[in-house]
Amino acid sequence: MKFTDGYWLLREGVTAAYPAEVLDVTESDGALEIHAPTRPVRSRGDLLKGPVLTLRAHTPMPDVIGLTLTHFTGGESRGPEFELTGSGATPRISYDDEHATLTSGELSVRVARGGPWHVEFLAHGRTLTTSGDKSMGIMRDPTGAHHLREQLVLQVGTSVYGLGERFGPLVKNGQVVDIWQADGGTCSEQAYKNVPFYLTDAGYGVFVDHPGKVSFEVASEVVSRVQFSAETQELTYYVVYGPTPKEILRKYTALTGRPALPPAWSFGLWLSTSFTTSYDEKTVTSFIEGMRERELPLSVFHFDCFWMREFHWCDFRWDARVFPDPEGMLARLKDRGLRVSVWINPYIAQRSPLFAEGKALGHLLKRPDGSVWQWDLWQPGMALVDFTSPAARDWYAAKLEALLEQGVDCFKTDFGERVPLDVTWSDGSDPERMHNYYTYLYNRTVFEVLRKHRGEAEAVLFARSATAGSQQFPVHWGGDCEATYESMAESLRGGLSLGLSGFGFWSHDIGGFEGTPAPALFKRWLAFGLLSSHSRLHGSSSYRVPWLFDEESVEVARHFIRLKLRLMPYLYETARTAHTEGVPMMRAMVLEFPDDPGCAHLERQYMLGPDLLVAPVFSDEGDVTYYIPEGTWTHFLTGEQVTGPRWVRERHAFLSVPLLVRPGAVIPVGAVDDRPDYDHADGVTLRAYGLRPGDETTVRVGDVTFTVVREGDTLRATCSDPAAPWALATAGHETRAPAGTGSLTLGPEPS
Repeated sequence: MKFTDGYWLLREGVTAAYPAEVLDVTESDGALEIHAPTRPVRSRGDLLKGPVLTLRAHTPMPDVIGLTLTHFTGGESRGPEFELTGSGATPRISYDDEHATLTSGELSVRVARGGPWHVEFLAHGRTLTTSGDKSMGIMRDPTGAHHLREQLVLQVGTSVYGLGERFGPLVKNGQVVDIWQADGGTCSEQAYKNVPFYLTDAGYGVFVDHPGKVSFEVASEVVSRVQFSAETQELTYYVVYGPTPKEILRKYTALTGRPALPPAWSFGLWLSTSFTTSYDEKTVTSFIEGMRERELPLSVFHFDCFWMREFHWCDFRWDARVFPDPEGMLARLKDRGLRVSVWINPYIAQRSPLFAEGKALGHLLKRPDGSVWQWDLWQPGMALVDFTSPAARDWYAAKLEALLEQGVDCFKTDFGERVPLDVTWSDGSDPERMHNYYTYLYNRTVFEVLRKHRGEAEAVLFARSATAGSQQFPVHWGGDCEATYESMAESLRGGLSLGLSGFGFWSHDIGGFEGTPAPALFKRWLAFGLLSSHSRLHGSSSYRVPWLFDEESVEVARHFIRLKLRLMPYLYETARTAHTEGVPMMRAMVLEFPDDPGCAHLERQYMLGPDLLVAPVFSDEGDVTYYIPEGTWTHFLTGEQVTGPRWVRERHAFLSVPLLVRPGAVIPVGAVDDRPDYDHADGVTLRAYGLRPGDETTVRVGDVTFTVVREGDTLRATCSDPAAPWALATAGHETRAPAGTGSLTLGPEPS
């Protein structure tokens, strides 16, 4: 939200009050409290007028410092609040004649005690960012609404990332971003997953701890600052020190929650009925049988909306006209080794029998007059489940438990963005603050049902909406994209942006959701989708089984499905890192190469884990341009090498895609290519790429640890399990470990 008219003036109808100086500083419970009048105090007469802004500096964990800005304190705190999980910290507080300083770990905030207003964040003696004259303020817009605003300086050359899954340019500089959930597809400034956290390549990130609408002006209203504001009397933000982007994410996710580890089976291919297509058990069986006949490994079958009867969403009952024997059908699918997903949402249509039940029990969201809130957009007369009520959550969860007992394994938790404001929540929550937060309660409710009934190791969702903290309930997919190369590219931008916002796992609809992709586009999207965290074939009005496009699509699907399954030893350890550290599986290049300025703006390629570079092809002809950082990289599929830093132009056939291995990497490749949930260490091959003399690399595969070292021209490896069958390989060379040995030697290693 913009408040100014250029540099000198306020916009018409806007008033502003900025802290002018520090009146006094007090210390309480490990925090600093600063009182800042908004006019210079030259005489006692200046002490008779306000406003005064109160600033509280505090720390929830090392290297993270929060500032809470407060104007009036008389209001009632209605919630909701983000659930923060900081590990605690003991700050160091110091004073001198000029400053009051609070330090947490290596990060300090320093407030000028005399002279003009100035707040500075520092680490290792280096200034990260500052809030100075007319940065922090109490703003009233032309309607009289009260906003708190902060502006933090961007040093020259600093790029800003994150703020959720956003489909515009990856670097947010120059953009206006409103943190406000919307069902807007993937081609607009709106977003399904809004996260009030941004990450910079200058050593820090900023999390605005406000679940309602936060408006960001990222080097836009003031081109040298990031501005954020909210309509509130109190606003807290946290500065998170890295110094690297990975460390920033580790600390941010330690504060807001780390992703659960999805089960290994979820990394295989998901096949959907699609949305408005016609299907019954015969259709489903024909798809599954067709995949088997064509040797296309399938892990999960998904039933979209019309598994329930029209106008009954959601009643959680199979449409008996097309699925007369759901328990038997699910058992038959299980006999084929498949997991089953079904579509749900948090809305209850008026025709659903759950509407009357939910209304009678008081579980549906109400208007201020006590009536149930309803509208006709999506389902006629639909209402929302009030997830602020524990009883409503239990009621909703019980409906899902019945499906789990039938044999369903997981849920696609769709929607959760269009949450009204003219309502009264059962726990008294502020409607504006609940608009974004609703998705957190919705997906947490469903995830906890799965965790309770399937166990921690088996719980997984396929969710669309999210906010800060929702990364704890994976997986998330990118929403309604179109069947175009442009939409394929915007989907990738959204996924990389989400990864830079603390989310470890992400997927998208292969081929696009809206429309039917041309065969060439479908084949290009297959390669991208099967080199993503999670992979799903899903559309709107047309099926996505490969043979409906052409026979080459079948071959391409088979090639990349089996490639992904062979990579499971590498991918699942990357997933484990996302779970334990908060570093995403699909990584924007800047995350791995923050010191390479060539990587700052890259948004058409990514790192899949730490060591594999993927550059999807966005053309029928196969022309692709991508950037190689420093070192000699190896094409995983062909063994060809290319040395960077440089830009590369190539043309790829449909069975190929730029997939390069980082120099010095050891990639564990599995012995199984027909399912993802196998013993990844059994028969694994360690492929070594460009290790230099003296290099030593540790590779974990499940419970087994391998150590690979290059000694002169010889490559040696040891295994923590002497009985495990495995192999060591380089380009053109491979040696398998004899049974009962825990080490082997492969040499000489090519230079």
